[in-house]
Amino acid sequence: MNPLLLTAILFGIFLLAGVRIIFEYKRALKFRFGKYIKTLKPGFRWIIPIVETVQIVDVRVITINVVSQEVMTEDNVPCSIDGVVFFKINDPERAVLEVEEYKFAITQLAQAALRDVCGKVELDTILSKREEMGKNIKSIVVQETQEWGIEIIDVKIKDIQLPENMRRMMANQAEAERSRRARIILATAEEQAADMLLEAGKKIDQSPSAIKLRLYQTLSNIAAEKNSTILFPFPEEVLPRNKKK
Repeated sequence: MNPLLLTAILFGIFLLAGVRIIFEYKRALKFRFGKYIKTLKPGFRWIIPIVETVQIVDVRVITINVVSQEVMTEDNVPCSIDGVVFFKINDPERAVLEVEEYKFAITQLAQAALRDVCGKVELDTILSKREEMGKNIKSIVVQETQEWGIEIIDVKIKDIQLPENMRRMMANQAEAERSRRARIILATAEEQAADMLLEAGKKIDQSPSAIKLRLYQTLSNIAAEKNSTILFPFPEEVLPRNKKK
């Protein structure tokens, strides 16, 4: 084979081996003999093969699941809580050079913060104030990762698993609360109805004609339901009426 052709082929392979395509949502840290040189921007880039290497970093929002953690709340209720962490790398150099495996480190911090925050409050607080619990966990993780060039966007509590006996107790409590409200509403309705009947009775007592009209209305309702004969044991004239002064 022609030495020039062989040299050209080897040189072409050498050039192609150093080609790197960096996507818009990524950054590449270039190292020369293990020493950091600079961060390569998106686009077509070339590095010296063997001499230089690159480490790709994704700068999009990254989601990490916080695996279920066994937590004992302040009121001694065991529960399993899991969550999710949203973060973004703002400084790729610091994220790679300052910490080893930043994803694993953030996961461990989030787990420890979740156990710490949820273990200091009662179960009712965790169930009713998930958003507040997430903010407290976020503040702890942010404080620990601020030197890593990483922005913690949000921390959410996804699910809370309770023991079966605790679920039954909470269901019974909710049912008792609904029953209490129903009884209060019924008692209030009875009280209002009694007040209105009392007022109506006072108005009817003030007018003999109203008493008659009410009597005729009652007879009409009875006759509409059943076709029967109605007998009065006393004449109409004996109905109570106001005396004229």
